[in-house]
Amino acid sequence: MEFEEFLSARLAALLRYATVLACDPHLAEDIVQEVLARAQSRWTRISAADVPEAYVKRMIVNELASWRRRRAARVVPMSLAALDAAGAPLADPAEAVDERDAMIRRIAALPVRQRMVVALRYYEGLTDHEIADQLGCRPATVRSHAARALATLRQLSGSTR
Repeated sequence: MEFEEFLSARLAALLRYATVLACDPHLAEDIVQEVLARAQSRWTRISAADVPEAYVKRMIVNELASWRRRRAARVVPMSLAALDAAGAPLADPAEAVDERDAMIRRIAALPVRQRMVVALRYYEGLTDHEIADQLGCRPATVRSHAARALATLRQLSGSTR
């Protein structure tokens, strides 16, 4: 597969993926642009991999982590418009929209690694081992991040489960 073919077929999915991880559509666009610029120059090697999309997704995760390390951390709550840009359907009842917006704000307030684990587990549907491969850590670390993230989300939402 040529780079241009990959780009036309997977660009929207890669942008959604980065938006969910970053909780900021503008940052997601910057990260995807940076990653694709690097991927283009290495495309011969990347396309030889079994799953080039997985390789590029890993590059996105690494770039987000690097970006967070290079810059001062700041919380940017994701808006409903940003989630819609990521392709999630809107619920009809106003209460559901308000609850979703509140949950997005709570997820955006999580530390970056916890937010990545939540996004990879619940948005991408990856297993602990797959997430560990993506983040470069052990599955036990993934479970720890997930447990802490869910505990924080429960506390912030007032749920006792």
